[in-house]
This record gives sequence, C-alpha cells and structure tokens, in this order.
Amino acid sequence: MSPEARSPLSPATTAVAAGRPARVQGAPVNEPVVLSSTYVSTGTPGAEMLYTRYDTETWHPLEEAVGALEGSSQPALVFSSGMAAIDAVLRLAAPGSAIVAPRHAYLATLTAAREQAAREGSVVREVDIADTAAVVAALAPADGPAASVLWVESPTNPMLEVADIPALAAAAHEAGALCVVDNTFATPLGQRPLAQGADVVVHSVTKYLAGHSDLVMGAAVTDVAGLRSRLHARRTTGGAIPGPFEAWLALRGLRTLALRVERSQASALELARRLDAHPLVAEVRHPGLPSHPQHERAASLMDGFGSILTLRPTGGPDAAEALTRDVRLWVPATSLGGVESSLERRRRLPAEAGTVPEDLLRLSVGIEDVEDLWEDLDRALRATAG
Repeated sequence: MSPEARSPLSPATTAVAAGRPARVQGAPVNEPVVLSSTYVSTGTPGAEMLYTRYDTETWHPLEEAVGALEGSSQPALVFSSGMAAIDAVLRLAAPGSAIVAPRHAYLATLTAAREQAAREGSVVREVDIADTAAVVAALAPADGPAASVLWVESPTNPMLEVADIPALAAAAHEAGALCVVDNTFATPLGQRPLAQGADVVVHSVTKYLAGHSDLVMGAAVTDVAGLRSRLHARRTTGGAIPGPFEAWLALRGLRTLALRVERSQASALELARRLDAHPLVAEVRHPGLPSHPQHERAASLMDGFGSILTLRPTGGPDAAEALTRDVRLWVPATSLGGVESSLERRRRLPAEAGTVPEDLLRLSVGIEDVEDLWEDLDRALRATAG
C-alpha cells in the first residue's frame, strides 16, 4: 500500500516515525549531529546552509517531528528555551493593542507580556480563561484597545483550568486577533490546538516533549502562511537558537513521548482519585475528576486529562511546605514533565498570582510505579499531620 493510500499515522506513531533519515541502503536510522558553526559558501547565498544562527540540519528532524505531532503542514521552529519561543510569539502582538492572557499562567509568560506591553504602549488583560464569555468580552471592549493576540493555556499553570479552545479561537479571529495556545501541559497527544482553530502553538520542549529534565528548549508551530517566516526572522535576529546536542537529546526523548504520557496520565488520575478521598487532603484538582469545574469540557476536547494535579493538605501552608520536605520519592523542584515525579508549593514564588492558594501544591506525575508514589505521599501526609 502506498503512503498516500494509508490513513494518517496516530500521534503515538508519529512521535517515533517522524524526522527519520531517508530509507536508502546503508543510511543511519537516526539523523547525525552536525557540529559546525558555519558552512562552505561562495558567491551570493542561496537556499543552502550558510551559518548556524540561521539554520542547521541538526534541528530539522526535531522540527519535522514536532510540527507533524501538532498536525501542521510546516515544520516547527525550535528555540533555545520555552521562554525564547514565547517571547518570539508575543512579539506578533501589534504595538498599542491588547494581549488577552490567562490570570493563571506560566509566571514568565505573564512577566514577558507585561514588559512588552509597557515598552510598546500596549495593555495586558488577564482573564479567567475558562470563562468563555469573559474572554470574548476582553477581546474588543468598548473602553480600550482591541486585542491582537489571545494567549491561551489549557490546562492552566498551576490551577488546571480548561479553556474552550475552539470557541476562543473563533472569537479571537472574529475580533481580528491571533489565537496562541501553550500546549505544554496537554502535549500534542492530549490536544491539537491547530485543529481546534489556533494560529500558533508553543511548547516548553524542556517538559514532556524531551521528558528527562536534562535540557532547556522551546518550540513554536504554526500553519498560517507568513507567520512561520516572521517567527524564524525573530529567532535569527534574537539568536535564540538551541545547540545541536540539545536538539538531538530532545528528539531522542520525543521518541518515547507516548509511552511516558500514557503511564503518567494513568497514574495521575489514580492518585487524584485516592487523594480526593484522603482524610488529610482538603482539595484535589485534576481535569479527570468529575469534581473539576471543566471536567466535561476536558472530556470533550482532550484526549486524556494530563499528568498534572494539585492538592491542598488540611494543615494549610505550613503543612504544604512540610510535605515537600517529608516526601522521599517525589522530588521537590520547579519545572515538570520529566520521568521523575515532582511537587512544588507555588506560592513560595513571590510573583505567583495572589489567587493561587497559599497551600496549593502542584504535582507532576512521572513514570514510577503508582503504588510507590502513593505510599510516599500517604506516608508524608500522615507524617506532616503528626
């Protein structure tokens, strides 16, 4: 059967198959790492490689794979960090316009948006991204500039609110704005925002895509004509490029994305269910729990509920802080999406939104045995209470 006659590959297969070398006799199975800052060039440069800040073949397999995973007809663009990708995409906002963003979002994203707005005479309107009507109203209010970019996180960091991406994308376009979705938490296995109407998707490749807490990288994906070239120009001018070894490591990590996400999602839901019934836990939030405010929306729009959950122990902030010290298997650390399970009290960070509870712990579930993870949490909760 010809490739054209086959049905599209599943995302799980795409993560393994995309970005491979051509199948010719004696070819390697994996793309090689090219270690060169410059290329042989004479005369007027054409389409060939010239200088690694512009482009290098070591990025291409990863860019092809991430683009394919997000369902784009164009390769992704990889950046030196998730924030480098976010900064490049935020610069698509027109000076003097508004950026509508979630009130609960990655702290550095909101910081970058606010700083850009201050420089360019723009405004940042922070909204409850799960309240579709409120978001639509913020796009084109009667008493301020209209939005040129709607920034969506779904689920949000750290409150795990779930947005109605198709409705928000349609509303953004109606208002003349671009819709950007940070898909780091859900991964392309959990949702594909481009297919739901988004114009640009961003990732912290550092997290689930690479998956081993051993590199820092970002990516942006778009299917809109002209946007990729604008983002490429921003990356080139800003010099926010990843190194070749990081690109190779990220692609190697991506090959096991489906296995890691399948395991961590299943464990996260099981832990959420158990913690929800724990006498020493005041509140658990996970999109897979019926008690989650947007559970039905998540079930409708997402393929899986993600590997992040939050909990609030009955003892308040002191108990939350003590829990991070009492666990033995869970790693108290910022960041997320690695093979190891980690947890963090978010309000220990001074810039965290005041609407995030002081005692909220964000848990990133890894691929360890779920019974070991449960035993460690249960023991630590009881030790903290004692």
